[in-house]
Amino acid sequence: MDKTPFTITVTADGSLPLPAELRDQLGIKPGAMMSVRIDGLHLVVQALPAIVVVPTVQEALRLKRLQTPVQFLKGVGTKLAELLAKRGVTTIEDALYLLPHRYEDRRRVTPIARLQAGTLEVIYATVQSAEVQTTRGGRRIFAAVISDDTGALPLKWFHSNQTFMQRTWKIGRRGIFTGEVSQFGHQREMHHPDVDWLAEGETLAEAMAKDPVNYGRLVPVYPLTEGLHQKSMRKIMVQVVEQFAASLADTLPDEVVQRHGLLPLSQAIREVHLPQDGDLTTLNKGDFPAHRTLVFDEFYFLELGLALKRQGITLETGISFTVNHTYTKPLLQQLPFQLTGAQRRVLSEIKTDMMAPHPMHRLVQGDVGSGKTLVALLAALVAVENGYQVAIMAPTEILAEQHYLNIHRLCEALGLQVLLVTASLKGKARTAALAAIAAGSVQIIVGTHAVIQDKVEFSRLGLGIVDEQHRFGVLQRGLLRKKGANPDILVMTATPIPRTLAMTVFGDLALSVIDEMPPGRHPIETRVADESRRAQVYALIREEIAKGHQVYFVCPLVEESEKSELKAATQTAEQLGQLFPEFRIALLHGRLKPDEKEAVMRGFNERATDILVATTVIEVGIDVPNATLMIIEHAERFGLSQLHQLRGRVGRGVGKSRCILMTTGQLSEDGAKRLKVMEATNDGFRIAEADLEIRGPGDFLGTRQAGLPDFRIANLLRDATILETARQEAFTLLESDPGLQRPEHASLRTELLRRWGGRLELAATA
Repeated sequence: MDKTPFTITVTADGSLPLPAELRDQLGIKPGAMMSVRIDGLHLVVQALPAIVVVPTVQEALRLKRLQTPVQFLKGVGTKLAELLAKRGVTTIEDALYLLPHRYEDRRRVTPIARLQAGTLEVIYATVQSAEVQTTRGGRRIFAAVISDDTGALPLKWFHSNQTFMQRTWKIGRRGIFTGEVSQFGHQREMHHPDVDWLAEGETLAEAMAKDPVNYGRLVPVYPLTEGLHQKSMRKIMVQVVEQFAASLADTLPDEVVQRHGLLPLSQAIREVHLPQDGDLTTLNKGDFPAHRTLVFDEFYFLELGLALKRQGITLETGISFTVNHTYTKPLLQQLPFQLTGAQRRVLSEIKTDMMAPHPMHRLVQGDVGSGKTLVALLAALVAVENGYQVAIMAPTEILAEQHYLNIHRLCEALGLQVLLVTASLKGKARTAALAAIAAGSVQIIVGTHAVIQDKVEFSRLGLGIVDEQHRFGVLQRGLLRKKGANPDILVMTATPIPRTLAMTVFGDLALSVIDEMPPGRHPIETRVADESRRAQVYALIREEIAKGHQVYFVCPLVEESEKSELKAATQTAEQLGQLFPEFRIALLHGRLKPDEKEAVMRGFNERATDILVATTVIEVGIDVPNATLMIIEHAERFGLSQLHQLRGRVGRGVGKSRCILMTTGQLSEDGAKRLKVMEATNDGFRIAEADLEIRGPGDFLGTRQAGLPDFRIANLLRDATILETARQEAFTLLESDPGLQRPEHASLRTELLRRWGGRLELAATA
């Protein structure tokens, strides 16, 4: 619909006549029941059963002001605008939401004698000396000494335009110097301070009054990019806040605002950029009303969008499956064990969803070895029993192959056809595979993102299963749904997802947790060992094999290269063969063909192999109860999630299992943290929380943006409590007003679509 702004004139009796051209534009027929009112800056037209929100002239102007390019600000030209764009700031609205990442207290000037090491100080002093010096190591630095009535302080610059500084640093020149004071022995110093020179005859008070943005107040410190300076940034942001903060509109429900003591949006933005007072520690923690207001606002709209997305999926007509046990019962009879209580509970939740007349959209979480894949396979068989196809999507070819190898033997024993579809499938084989999928002659299709490409046409897709969901975003799930007539979607992850991430990335999904391990599973003893302990590790290998057990030996690469010192699987297999000629050694890596991998794994499973040397191809899908020792070379190079997955390949039998994390001894700070976590716990959720803290949300999810919303203000770790509160409020609102159809929520609905409509594909459901 064309949302052309209209001016509405209120008549003397208070009615709002609707212009004929607007009525025609909205498709409202003469005589239709209709009410028109002004809601803030929106014109709300309710013509039963629909509600249409049309911007008034004032609202259109407000939005236009917020979308003004920053280059049109006074003092911001093309060059500065290009630098701001590198920080994601192209419009006035972007600038308003680029918040300081910390604050500095520049409210008072401190005499040199009272300076405290480790704090940021503002000093008014005179230059006593300034020169280029050469250190003992031959490094040239610029050094100066400044003084006031109470003492002297050395200043140093290690990277600077020394020629320029020699010209500007004149003995006797007065200035304001701001920086952190360092302590070296008995001497205090300041490195790379900000400097503002006083004009001839100018007093300190006059100088500070002339620059109220940078002195005499709590000063914001903004994230920058090369070529962009704090003083320029502060000057721009003061202009933006003073001229445009009032253009922000409040759309949150009044009762929510009052319940949580939230500030008006414009006031919150002003106080975050230009705090008038407050405790510096509190400000830097983001723990003050203005910042909490902005965090709540951001979380609320995301959770409202996710709730609406989930509700839209629930309200759509889907497939109502019946459970007739044609394939599920024979499969369970094939297994040498029984399902755990948690597996049965989660399977029951899935079946209930599948039998409902609405599309299922459920996430299954569980630790390594908890049996998620089997539960997903049983769900797949329910769909197949009803004459539908199933697509199983994994993020990598290796993972897709693992699923195929584990599933196809079980399914083919039931007379079902399973097909693997990845980017490696080419030519005639690909053509034949696509034809089989379209004809419906294959029931279960396993693959990578290749299964959601345009050329893949399903005969009758009833269920999509997405594994390692954290690697896929909402849009990929949406593409899978479009491959059928509202098929059910089951997503699962072997990486436990901390609650804060689950509420954002997976907020539109119902959640099931397999929180019980198969009986007889024991904690895996984990130890870190450097090169000096390699002989002991080899002795441990002999000890385990002498007991009749088997060993995994994991390496990061397939073959060594000149550019890397990482232990390679092929060379390691050769070395181990020389060290242990009496043992049977096999090699498994991603370059083998699927049938070759299957033969190697079958040999290990049937105890024809003592030591399996492998790359991370064994990260998932291998279950050998007799394997009791896992050795991981260059463990510091692996992520926590991957280490936890690899370790989960042992500890599946009755014997005690161990995992040895071999390192080079040259550990980064994060690498050391990861290995300590692995030694300390076997709990996947504790490991995931630690991983999130170490890497941050974007990296935790595998790639910086995979499925993760772009938060301008909120921090998932710091603001977890606010997230829970905002989520509860958003879901409660939609329970009382499904679809946000009430007239009083029209502005809220419009703002939601403006912020998240594209990212969450809300247009179809909102």
